[in-house]
Amino acid sequence: MPEVTGNLTGIRDSVKEQLKALYDVETDASAFLSQELAARLASLTALLRREIAVYIARNGKILGVSVGHSDNVALEDFGLRRSSRRLSRVRCVHTHPNGDATLSDVDLSAVVSLRLDAMCALGVDEAGEITGATVSFLAPDEEGSLQAGPIEALHAGSLDSPGLMERVAGNDRLLIAGEQETQEERERAFLVSVDSERSLRELEALADSAGALVVGSALQPKARPDPATYVGSGKAEEIALDAQAAGANLLIVDDELTAVSARRLEDIVSIPVVDRTTLILDIFAQRATSSEGKLQVSLAQLNYRASRLIGARASLSRLAGGIGTRGPGESKLEMDRRYIRRRIQILKDALRELERQRGVRRKNRQGGDLPAVALVGYTNTGKSTLLNLLSGADVLVKDQLFATLDTVSRKITLKEGDEFLLTDSVGFISKLPTDLVEAFRSTLDEALSADVLVIVSDASNPQAAEQRRVVDEVLADLGAAEQPRIEVYNKADAAPAGFSALPPGALLVSARTGEGVGALLDAIARELRKRERSYTLFVPFGDYGLLGEIRRQGRIVEEAHQDEGTRVVIRLTAAAAGRLKAQHPGLFGETRG
Repeated sequence: MPEVTGNLTGIRDSVKEQLKALYDVETDASAFLSQELAARLASLTALLRREIAVYIARNGKILGVSVGHSDNVALEDFGLRRSSRRLSRVRCVHTHPNGDATLSDVDLSAVVSLRLDAMCALGVDEAGEITGATVSFLAPDEEGSLQAGPIEALHAGSLDSPGLMERVAGNDRLLIAGEQETQEERERAFLVSVDSERSLRELEALADSAGALVVGSALQPKARPDPATYVGSGKAEEIALDAQAAGANLLIVDDELTAVSARRLEDIVSIPVVDRTTLILDIFAQRATSSEGKLQVSLAQLNYRASRLIGARASLSRLAGGIGTRGPGESKLEMDRRYIRRRIQILKDALRELERQRGVRRKNRQGGDLPAVALVGYTNTGKSTLLNLLSGADVLVKDQLFATLDTVSRKITLKEGDEFLLTDSVGFISKLPTDLVEAFRSTLDEALSADVLVIVSDASNPQAAEQRRVVDEVLADLGAAEQPRIEVYNKADAAPAGFSALPPGALLVSARTGEGVGALLDAIARELRKRERSYTLFVPFGDYGLLGEIRRQGRIVEEAHQDEGTRVVIRLTAAAAGRLKAQHPGLFGETRG
């Protein structure tokens, strides 16, 4: 049973039970305060000559009962708000045993600090009668900041009026509208890099993708990060002043930090510190939609955080979470390592089962001998837009880094009638977190086991060559360096005038306008046909069903009717030939290259 808190000294057990019984008093969700609850509060206040506070949720349920002294009562924060700027969804009603229903300055400040829906005071005389009531609602001012509204006197008999809760709902709607129109809720990030201006700009794009508002940055080129404070203690103190002047409440660094260096830097700048790896993991936590994707992100985050629990101090205190606290959540950061190891094992087991299921589906697809083509490349090069254009799919497309995470496959039919499976995969990026690559390896393997890789670059990006180098490094790390590939430079419509910096054999396309897409499909068809070999088959007359089956398995090159049947020269993949040989071993004659 819920407990009564506060000053319970000298209160008889029978009265304590009456206080506990307040939790059972029903208040309609449309009523601010039921007449029964008001009467019980007044009676107990007169009996104890102490202030009594109750906390009521929007659904009418009492969340807390607290007893104070004759002139004050401690207030509690139940933390039900959905963001740091929104109402708590809790109202506080407390009594004044001196008969004065006036709200104090402390009451009004509590409305703001605790984000209460409302604060109400009931004056109670010695006879247990309510002498008056006052209320103040929390609402946004003209600038959108939350403030306690003017104190309003209420008639004691009107406390159950629906109009009071309508006031709360109206204030909530104003806050929701304001939240959609302001950037106040976004974390204000100050960026720091020791790499290059290019890397710093990419970090800015990552921060924007994570939902942060970049308010400043600092570049301190160094051969390698300072092992203690990333930029050196002197520069860190300078950055602390710059971040403070910019109003930053978060520092994001452009490399992976150890727990010790993160803590030391945090001590200097006095705001939470997040590294590039944590930032990328956070973006993945926001974007993952499938069960597997969420499991993969959680696994990557837990693996990364397991050895860094000592560096989590200030970031744990943020009320509404934020960058670096999504995914497994703040509570996971506070778990001991034993629990984390156990949780990691559970996630690995779940992912292995999903991988097994995917393997079965992949085998079935291969059994149908549908060739596979995978779109790979740097993040935000337009792979999803290209998939949508070629397949008529509706994969989410945003001008953001890592807009889509989950592997998406669609069947494509070429003009000759040939079909293949086109798969879009997660984009690559420089300094891609190792834990993330390992967690997503099974998903990446499915894409990278394709017969042909279409490597998509951004023709409009001045850093396209550098991004392409990163893609090659990631492919090599994944063991896909020798996969057959087609080079494609997308966003031809946005490329600078006179753009001609294409590597030999590369195609220039625009997934937005369709330019060059025909040439891309032709190139895919040519690559897929390299997987085929020519076979000569002999089909006896009368076996027309078998002849139809053969035609469905490959491409007829030559067909000639002879005395006893039909001689067919056909291009088949190894898998298709294997199936036909197993089912009809007498069909096959000579084999050509």
